[in-house]
Amino acid sequence: MTFKEQLVALMTIVRKEIRRFLRIWVQTLIPPAITIVLYFVIFGQLIGARIGDMAGFNYMQYIVPGLIMMSVITNSYGNVVSSFFSNKFQRCIEELMVSPTPEYIIIIGFVFGGVARGILVGSIVSVLALFFTDLSLFHAGVTFSIVILTAILFSLGGFINAIYANKFDDISIVPTFILTPLTYLGGVFYSIDMLPPFWRMVSKANPIVYMVNGFRYGILGISDVGIGVSYGMIIIFILGAYIWAYTLMRRGVGIRS
Repeated sequence: MTFKEQLVALMTIVRKEIRRFLRIWVQTLIPPAITIVLYFVIFGQLIGARIGDMAGFNYMQYIVPGLIMMSVITNSYGNVVSSFFSNKFQRCIEELMVSPTPEYIIIIGFVFGGVARGILVGSIVSVLALFFTDLSLFHAGVTFSIVILTAILFSLGGFINAIYANKFDDISIVPTFILTPLTYLGGVFYSIDMLPPFWRMVSKANPIVYMVNGFRYGILGISDVGIGVSYGMIIIFILGAYIWAYTLMRRGVGIRS
């Protein structure tokens, strides 16, 4: 395929993915917004009033960046895993596989769709957060780049999960038993500096720690880990996830029988 043909193929996949989640916006955009609002009310206002300040900010301000990042993570991941597996289940993916479209174009197209949904939901949650607390951007470049990189990483994660999945139940295993625990233990509701040394070291093996703290730095200017370390770890995970996804696609794992 020529570069122009590859670009057309990429944009076709991206438009299809964006239209898919916008067409069912009541299911894809509203529920995560309502869920995060409940977090704002319960953790931010009711429990946060008893906790007091954390790292020089009130508890609501402290957890808002983490909650926004949590919505980006879950929605970028969920969009790709459900969309790609649906294509596998309906055997639509075979049309792409027999076409001259390169594997990396297919991966990037689905990932862009996940990034679009993750950023859109994250934007909605950010606007809703303004009704509960005051927010300001300490560093806009860091804020937006961390969001985009995080959405890319978890879109790739959703893609990998969808490749391995053989039935609809399989696409809920990773979010339930891996993604949710990592998110709650990723410093969304607390600073890892509050942990004993051993558990603080264990927490640094959690990739979500670097995403949450990088985003918190972009908004509040504080972080439990160096911002350079956060970027480095996220990029390493992205490269690893992309190589994994590309290898699976080349081999036809879970696609070719």
